[in-house]
Amino acid sequence: LSLSLALQVMLNIPLALMGALGMTALLINNISIATIVGFIAVGGVAARNGIMMLSHYLHLMRHEGEGFTRQMIIRGTLERLVPVLMTALSAGIALIPLLLAANEPGKEILHPVAVVIVGGLISSTLLDLLITPAVFYLFGRRAAESAVRAHTLAAQ
Repeated sequence: LSLSLALQVMLNIPLALMGALGMTALLINNISIATIVGFIAVGGVAARNGIMMLSHYLHLMRHEGEGFTRQMIIRGTLERLVPVLMTALSAGIALIPLLLAANEPGKEILHPVAVVIVGGLISSTLLDLLITPAVFYLFGRRAAESAVRAHTLAAQ
């Protein structure tokens, strides 16, 4: 579709990894195979959230007649706020027992995975709601208008 839109989605991955690395350094201070599994999961969630946000902006432009304006981006971000927060909260709350079970028998692998995912969800959610709209507003105009004109799947 567009290199610009793809790069904007991929920008979410380092934002999520920052929180994952921070939480890992704070609680575990060790990178293992288990934490790497968590990093992969966090990267997938971050990419999905970015795709969901950008595709909603394109949907607003194509199907609801919105122009590429600051108001459209604010509207699109607010409309995606609840789904993004619910995804992060449901996963984060489900992992709290594993976060608290650091020294429990049998949790040697699950605890590091939970630490990474919760840290990544926190940073990804917060930064995705701030950085993604700003980057889209600054660099996405041409790609968005081209995608809407071309009737691409991302804009439907």
